[in-house]
Amino acid sequence: MKRLIAAVLLTLILTSCDVFSVQPQPFPVWTPIPTRTPGIVSPTPIIVIPTWTSTVLPTDTPGIIVLTPVSPTVPPTETFTPTPTDTITPTPSPVVVQSVAVDILGCNTSIDITHGMGEVTNAYVTVKNTGTVDLPNTCSLLRAIDEDREHPDKKKCVDNLPAQNQVTFKLTVDSQYQVGTIIQVDTTSNDVILLRLDKQSCKDIGLLGGAPSDVGVVKPIQP
Repeated sequence: MKRLIAAVLLTLILTSCDVFSVQPQPFPVWTPIPTRTPGIVSPTPIIVIPTWTSTVLPTDTPGIIVLTPVSPTVPPTETFTPTPTDTITPTPSPVVVQSVAVDILGCNTSIDITHGMGEVTNAYVTVKNTGTVDLPNTCSLLRAIDEDREHPDKKKCVDNLPAQNQVTFKLTVDSQYQVGTIIQVDTTSNDVILLRLDKQSCKDIGLLGGAPSDVGVVKPIQP
């Protein structure tokens, strides 16, 4: 029995040399599967090599690029500055004023045989143009409360009475004998009444220095 065990051990020792040496393995034989395409077994393992795209890098080391945000530039708004021009100051137009002053200097009575009238009343009236414009066709008309027939000299006119000038008229009306006469004078320019003046009692012109000698004469206003 001991000899048998020793023989086995010796056999194992002799065969152990083949155990530590790598022997090529036979390729496995695959049994084809009827329902599938038989696979191909390659003795060399399949190694998938990824595809790389070669990029040529610049030799210089790129610097750091700092991107600074640029705000959009708004074009400046043009400011219109008007060119100063000469200011023309209009000359004010003179104020147009039509104004008259009427003075009844006095009255007297007389007999008018020339016109076939008896007693008549004469009134001496001074018209003053106190306005700023001339008065064309300036007239004065005399009326009396006891007037009878119309006397041709009851109205007297001048073609033009310049501003700041005056004229004295002698006006006559047919009045009753020895009756106190209340008179009225209308002064007009181009038939427009500028002033109406009443006189309840016309004083005797003889007591006031007599009848004026410049009747019908246009002259500057006397103070």
